[in-house]
Amino acid sequence: MKNKKFNLSGAIAFTIAALILVVFVPINLIVGYKDKVYDMTPAKKYTLNPITSKLLNETSDKQIEVFFLVEDIEGLKTAPEYLALYHTLTQLEERDNITLTCFNPDAKPEYAKTLNPSGVLRLEAGDVFVKCGDIIKRISHDKIFQTTAEGIIEYAGEELIAGAVKTCTSGTLPTIYFMQGHGEKAVEESYTVFANTVKANNYDVKNIDLSKELKIPDNTAIIYLVAPQQDITDAERTLLMDHLNNGGSVSMLLPPCDTNGRFKNIEYILRKFGIEMDYNIVAESTPLNQLENTEGVQDPHFFRVEYTPATDEFTEDLTTDVNYAVNAGICIPGISNARSMTQLPDNQFENTGNFEVSSIVRNIMNTNEKYSTRSTAMGGDTDTAVIANEQLNNVQLDFGFYSYNKSTGGKLFTIGSADMIDDSMIIYDDVQKTQYVHPYISGTNLLATMSNTWLKDIDVDMGIGNKSNSYDTMEFADASDAKRVMTYTSALPIAIIVFGIIVWLKRRHA
Repeated sequence: MKNKKFNLSGAIAFTIAALILVVFVPINLIVGYKDKVYDMTPAKKYTLNPITSKLLNETSDKQIEVFFLVEDIEGLKTAPEYLALYHTLTQLEERDNITLTCFNPDAKPEYAKTLNPSGVLRLEAGDVFVKCGDIIKRISHDKIFQTTAEGIIEYAGEELIAGAVKTCTSGTLPTIYFMQGHGEKAVEESYTVFANTVKANNYDVKNIDLSKELKIPDNTAIIYLVAPQQDITDAERTLLMDHLNNGGSVSMLLPPCDTNGRFKNIEYILRKFGIEMDYNIVAESTPLNQLENTEGVQDPHFFRVEYTPATDEFTEDLTTDVNYAVNAGICIPGISNARSMTQLPDNQFENTGNFEVSSIVRNIMNTNEKYSTRSTAMGGDTDTAVIANEQLNNVQLDFGFYSYNKSTGGKLFTIGSADMIDDSMIIYDDVQKTQYVHPYISGTNLLATMSNTWLKDIDVDMGIGNKSNSYDTMEFADASDAKRVMTYTSALPIAIIVFGIIVWLKRRHA
């Protein structure tokens, strides 16, 4: 009998096949049964960042509730673009102290009431809510996935959810403080609608008298100074300047004030940020530019304005979204009972190179392409009266500015009116049981509301960052280099295949 030659390659192939059957197939079945997923993505999109894990370990003694406003989370598994969110939420649910509830807010109002007991939060499909104790933080669905300027979709959900967990477990929300002690109105008496809008965006709102507190609280998001009837004290000026110099944010809504003397300390802060307050009240003399007041009467002190377009050379932009709303017919660009404000010339502005200062509200021309606003002195002294009555008539006027200190991060927002956030400008519809801001100042109300996002973005920076798909790349010196590499890389497997076919054919005919 002729001995058969031992086929080494066949033995190897048989061994590999056996290993696949005996080892890998059972492992795959077990993993599938246990519903385990191994994250092989370069950016680890489907795995909690060590920062998140550390935070969850540190807050394991807190009972945390996570609500996802989608009826069935399993539906996310079939959509590759939502897989990252699915894995974040399910990994949170694995924690003993965290519960995950998915629901349709329209179908389950009892859960909606739990999240929105005051009725000021917006509940929209796809939103994520984090709750710990009495603190609730909303993460808007349109923030979870973000598109870069290059069109790349990035996953920001883990960063935002981790930040929400940190905020809620801390026991306090970032707070907007309204200054008191200078004849200002209290929030709960005069700015309730505005305050509720602010609360819906994850802030708390409180009054504060800095002359008594003698410090700015650590949880301060923004300090508001609204319609003071007298100047702030030297000590308050120091506190506000320290706050701004440490990257803090201040909003000053400064309508005309019929008092004798200048507000030297308020002026000091404004001038440090390149802005000067005019002591006047402005009226529009052109009927077409005038608007109706709350009584439905055309009023020279209610007039049309424009929201100054963003400047290409600047980094900050407060008006693009407002102008979009204006162009869409959502709101009307108007202001009421306003004083003008003036940008300091460079030769009067210290450290002008460190600041970005821009107008955000201006008067508009009449049909003759001329400015027809009248300025009348109000408050101040003799010098300011001369300026108000003689220099500020029938010229372009600014009614609001933002100023950004690029060195310290300090931000100042100011408008020469406060009507847009005052409850006296709220119209109640008894038939529809709704309320809305007076339409002719709705644009400026929107600007004031949206300024909070610029002044203080309250999303906590956890250092996790956005996650996106990443790919390994190969760089070539030129086209010929690329062609050569492609030839080599394709030739080898082709050669192996051809060699294999030749060997097979020879053995078949042997």
